[in-house]
Amino acid sequence: MVLRYLSASSILAVVAAQPVLAADVPGPETTITVVASGFAQPIDQTGQSVSVVGLEEIQTLQGPDFARVLTRLPGVSVNRAGGMGAQTSVFVRGANSEQLLVTIDGVRVEDVAAPSGGYDFSNLVSGGVGKVELLRGSNSVVWGANAIGGVIAITSREINGAEGSLEGGSNASWDANGSVGIKREDYALSLDGGFTRTTGIPTRTSDVLPNGFRQWHGALRGRVKLADGLNLVASGRYASSRVGIDSYVWPTGYLNHGEQQSGEQVSGRVGLDYAGKGFSLKGGVSQSSLRRGYEDPTIGAAEYSSYLGRATRVDGAGQVSLPAGFTLDLGGDSEWSHARNFYYSPGPVNDARLSAGYALLSQHGKRVDLSGGVRVNDHSAFGTHWTLGANGSVRLVQDVRLRASYGEGFKAPTLYQLFDPYSGNRALKAETSTSYDVALEKGDRNGRLHGAVTYFHRTSVNLIDYNLSTYAYYNVGRATAEGVEIEGAVRPVEALQLRAAYTYVKSTNETAGNANFGKNLARRPRQMLSVSGDWTTPWAGLAVGGDIRVVGQSYDNAANTVRLGDYVVVGLRASVPVGAHAELFGRIENLNKERYSVVAGYNALGRTVALGIRAKL
Repeated sequence: MVLRYLSASSILAVVAAQPVLAADVPGPETTITVVASGFAQPIDQTGQSVSVVGLEEIQTLQGPDFARVLTRLPGVSVNRAGGMGAQTSVFVRGANSEQLLVTIDGVRVEDVAAPSGGYDFSNLVSGGVGKVELLRGSNSVVWGANAIGGVIAITSREINGAEGSLEGGSNASWDANGSVGIKREDYALSLDGGFTRTTGIPTRTSDVLPNGFRQWHGALRGRVKLADGLNLVASGRYASSRVGIDSYVWPTGYLNHGEQQSGEQVSGRVGLDYAGKGFSLKGGVSQSSLRRGYEDPTIGAAEYSSYLGRATRVDGAGQVSLPAGFTLDLGGDSEWSHARNFYYSPGPVNDARLSAGYALLSQHGKRVDLSGGVRVNDHSAFGTHWTLGANGSVRLVQDVRLRASYGEGFKAPTLYQLFDPYSGNRALKAETSTSYDVALEKGDRNGRLHGAVTYFHRTSVNLIDYNLSTYAYYNVGRATAEGVEIEGAVRPVEALQLRAAYTYVKSTNETAGNANFGKNLARRPRQMLSVSGDWTTPWAGLAVGGDIRVVGQSYDNAANTVRLGDYVVVGLRASVPVGAHAELFGRIENLNKERYSVVAGYNALGRTVALGIRAKL
């Protein structure tokens, strides 16, 4: 493993040395982000750790697997219990996967009916995605509940014309996606849809039969100008999935091949956005619902259990420019969550309400940007909670800046944890966190030259755990995470892009009196390195690229008795134009045929190959 680390590190050193080649290129283009404050702003005006991935980078990676986009970013580890479509959890800076807030076109998409909440990234494919923003660190002032580890904001693309792609590959995998739309200054309408399927791989290491996956998905996004500065915006998304799973048949304990999990997710938002001289307003109504069902033909029932989670949200925010470079943001929202378990007859219905308001004051100068705010939350079950946050950035020379941020986060108990008739506890408190980071950064990752070194620390308290003696949830946990992120990117010439990101994160259980005190949190590798390069050759527009992903050891359980080994995964990709409106593309993933597990007892994909074509009009 040491030699493999050295090999990957040597590539990182090459990237770090590239500024000599780029000394005479212009400064980086300005990347716009909305995840920092909720309103669009240049990324160099915030002191928070934000990464933005654009459409070009997403399409360069090829294929429907959205998780591959996230593994390029610092602080991110992804755990998938099997092949495509299997449960996929994302950890940011060592935080629990349920402590990551995920939005798609402004809609929160966590599964409110799941025991711990959170979002399963197996439900999301890359088709139709135009932009990904990742904020690392707690930021509940703007985003509210669940933003303990960070926030991922996903935005669908706007398209003018039509394009489609079709690819096939290993494990009888197929992916087809099409987009059509019209985009004008006063209005736009985009429609995207597709189908993904694979026969898959055996989910467990002890199995020999594969578990397949298929998904139909569609998305709609539109806007229309109603008056000067006033736009009506709307979006909607639908995904219907089915994945094979292995489970034990009670009470015999034998493995049952043939059980499937189905999922139907619907989300959408309608709102108004106004941008005037010196102030902006936005507001809307959104809803997200997810129904999960489990089917087992061997027990004589088409569907023996299902769960429905639905959240309806009303939000509004405004930003006004004040004298001396100050801006004031004011906002509020209310969310009504609803969960039902159809395993029981009749199934219990659980509901909760969470309302909040916040204020954020910022000052933007020529060299210094400062921001600070407060949020108050009122939950129908656990009461009132306050969070604070502040960040700042100081430009030292040209595009080199020193930035720092402090944030607090909270995660409300889920409906299951509060109201389950067997294990629920209505006296639960919210999980809370305090985090801070400090960084030295040049440019941003989408410019010609970028480099950043960030130190971060987070403490989480009142973590909710399950008591095996009382069979109920309770507040007991405390955990810390600290580490360093190192990023580098350079485009010495237009045809060549090099990127690297290294993360060291130590995530430990700090619960006093707990048997696992001082031990590593499960499935959080301490070291992760991602290196990538893309080159458009001078030969007929041929583009070639590759990725190396190096992940260190971790443990699969809280007691640290089950070790997960380190691994290195190498990928190659290429594309070539065919005429003026099409291109052929292909890739090899896990070229080195690495055998590894990110969840003990579960397989990961071996070497796979895919070929496809993309066309646009």
